[in-house]
Amino acid sequence: MLQILKMIVIAAAGVALGLAVTFISVERSQDTGFGAGLWFGAVKAGPWTGWPRTGTRDADPYARALFARTGETPIGITEGLSFIARDDSKGAAFEARCDYSVFGSVPAARFWTLSALTPDGHALAASSKRSGFTSSELLRDTNGDFQIRIATSARPGNWLQVINGQPFVLMLRLYDTSLSANAFSVVEAAMPTIRKGACR
Repeated sequence: MLQILKMIVIAAAGVALGLAVTFISVERSQDTGFGAGLWFGAVKAGPWTGWPRTGTRDADPYARALFARTGETPIGITEGLSFIARDDSKGAAFEARCDYSVFGSVPAARFWTLSALTPDGHALAASSKRSGFTSSELLRDTNGDFQIRIATSARPGNWLQVINGQPFVLMLRLYDTSLSANAFSVVEAAMPTIRKGACR
């Protein structure tokens, strides 16, 4: 009888520990920003981090718990991929008081978007009313290159407004991309560069 009681106590302790770890993981992501609680299966390419398995049946239990908690629906692997940047290409955390330029390569995709969001994944309440650009509406150079400026006040060309004093992240979404078949091979050179400019 004592042996059975010990087994019940150990099983209950294991269940309680598992639930506690899951709860802490999900709550941590709520506190520190979108994607922060997705610890497994991450792909890192320079400042960009993506989780290609979150939209598949192979998503880890923590990712499933996170999306169940937030009510978000990740992009399916056959639809595309999402990447988040919290730092510039030199590894410095974003500061809304500074200007940033996003330029360079984007993995081959039929369509892509770049958005400036709050750390928990919502649109910024910017007065410009624009939270992102699509690949079809960008102003480009004659050779096809693009540059997106991120700053608190208007800049020439493609400008995304951020709010001074409010943290932000950048999200790159690639739709119908060949990268879906081998997302774990993405390298920094294939992703846009994020360069920090002047700060006020």
